[in-house]
Amino acid sequence: MKTLKKLLPMLLLVVLLLPLFSGCHGAKERTAFTIPAAFDESRQYELTFWAKNDNNANQVTVYQNAVAEFEKLYPNIKVNLRLYSNYGDIYNDVITNIATDTTPNVCITYPDHIATYMTGKNCVVPLDTLMTDAAYDLGGTELRFDGPTLEEVVPKFLEECKMGENYYALPYMRSSEACYVNKTYVEALGFTLPDVLTWDFIWQVSEAAMAKGEDGTFLLNGQKVLIPFVYKSTDNMMIQYLKQAGAGYSTTTGEILIENDTTDALLTEVARQVKLGTFTTFKMSGYPGNFINAGQCIFAVDSTAGATWMGPDAPLMDIPEDQTVDFEMAVYPVPQIDPEAPKMISQGPSVCIFNKEDPQEVLASWLFTQYLLTNRVQIDYSKTEGYVPVTLKAQNDPEYQDYLSRSGEDNEEHYSVKISATKLLLSHVEDSFVTPVFNGSASLRNAAGQLIEEVTKSVRRKKTVDAAYLEKLHKDITALYRLDQIRGTDASGPLPQVAVILLISLTVAWILMGGYVLVGKLKKRREKN
Repeated sequence: MKTLKKLLPMLLLVVLLLPLFSGCHGAKERTAFTIPAAFDESRQYELTFWAKNDNNANQVTVYQNAVAEFEKLYPNIKVNLRLYSNYGDIYNDVITNIATDTTPNVCITYPDHIATYMTGKNCVVPLDTLMTDAAYDLGGTELRFDGPTLEEVVPKFLEECKMGENYYALPYMRSSEACYVNKTYVEALGFTLPDVLTWDFIWQVSEAAMAKGEDGTFLLNGQKVLIPFVYKSTDNMMIQYLKQAGAGYSTTTGEILIENDTTDALLTEVARQVKLGTFTTFKMSGYPGNFINAGQCIFAVDSTAGATWMGPDAPLMDIPEDQTVDFEMAVYPVPQIDPEAPKMISQGPSVCIFNKEDPQEVLASWLFTQYLLTNRVQIDYSKTEGYVPVTLKAQNDPEYQDYLSRSGEDNEEHYSVKISATKLLLSHVEDSFVTPVFNGSASLRNAAGQLIEEVTKSVRRKKTVDAAYLEKLHKDITALYRLDQIRGTDASGPLPQVAVILLISLTVAWILMGGYVLVGKLKKRREKN
């Protein structure tokens, strides 16, 4: 009881400080970065670079080589590489470090996440002045490497990094989603794959695949397990379906439009298919690549950046070789509503720079960021998965063109499924789109996927999905992700509630730990006296 009384003042302090989290981080005071007249090469700089790899050792090697080669060019700059297994962990750590002013210098991230980072006062560097400086801009005269010019960055990818009137990132790699198809099974069911997959076609084939024999195994694969359609990222599933249907998702000013008839129509169809056993999600059942490689699904949707995990000869795989089946793989864009007007999401990491007190340190960060766009880094990284280089300079490089032409020569660097996924995106760049970015757009994206996950889970639990269910679901998801509190017109304003809660929790933990130590010391002092 005495200990609690001692801690009460500290807890009161926490409560009094809570409003500051939504106030100080909501500051809109962002000024253009003033670039130094010249890079001071007489000084030593130490940068931190946070990046993500897809559990792919080749990607780790590319990052390590990029750092080593850059440090040779700039011996006075040391780059400390920190690798993460997913973007969510990077996001959480950046939010935490904003509170303590210990953000990294350079970070691989997504525009939705940058929109939250930007709520900190001058936290993310606007790149406009850096991009137009004659000496240190893209392809600038003072660079020690042959980087791309501004005109050589794919315009569509560069625009994805613009928030409001300013650029806050450079694209690093681009991917999209692909539908990896067991062509052997489709044809065994009597169907012929069309030029463009449609939702109706996938549902039709999936339902036809559910026939069973007297022993309870599926006639198609002779196994007890078959889920014809498995989707990894249900947020993308919802977003792309709404875009294809011309239905609402959100506006550029942050107005939430996802609660509409088209959303409910998709959720109703998902419920029907889950009940039939034809559809599931990664979160509910497991990785799509494992199902398709084991002959337990027909249509597996995953990123083009996951191509090396797909197919019976995939160089990366999570299941034992003796559990795989042999089949012919086809790689398609995601299913469409209108085959004549395909729409697929553009995704993939970008690079942002965090502001520091020393402008020379920021300039050093800018030099390293540009180096990540050189042909050597772009081509080497794109070879690791179904990624596309973000510069025309790299895409048109003879080495890269040669790489694309050698599809199927081996099951490693020239793995056919991986190169097919890459070519798919290259041929559909103009059909790709991105969602509006604003403070809270990351929460909306999570909510979009959760709608499908909840319906899938509910049907598996024998619940009825009807109008009343959907009405309650929308209310629950709105409350869970605080969609009714998203009100930013750009990437400014208060931190999203998830970030605020994270910061508050950390502060409470720090104060309680400090209080615990203090109480312990006071207790020992009394005992001595």
